[in-house]
Amino acid sequence: MKSVFISYNQALTDPVNLILDRLHIRGYTKVETVHGRGSFTGEPHMGNHTWPAMNSAIITIVQDDKVAPLLDALRNLDSRTEMQGLRAFVWNIEDQL
Repeated sequence: MKSVFISYNQALTDPVNLILDRLHIRGYTKVETVHGRGSFTGEPHMGNHTWPAMNSAIITIVQDDKVAPLLDALRNLDSRTEMQGLRAFVWNIEDQL
């Protein structure tokens, strides 16, 4: 099992949800409002007058064989919407309840 953390501009909410649905990834936790800025490029997303954009974040736990298709779909989305901002990170899951 792997944990995938996805942080993305709220403008990408529908495409991210579509990717999860298409890959039959049902379970996740979503944080609607996340502030942040990219490591190298892009504008900050702070939800204020200067930087009004906002991010959301999803964390999901998936079977190992779903990680590559999920990351491929997210990379494809990011390549088409580079200025919006989207990042994904993967961690091993040692145990679950």
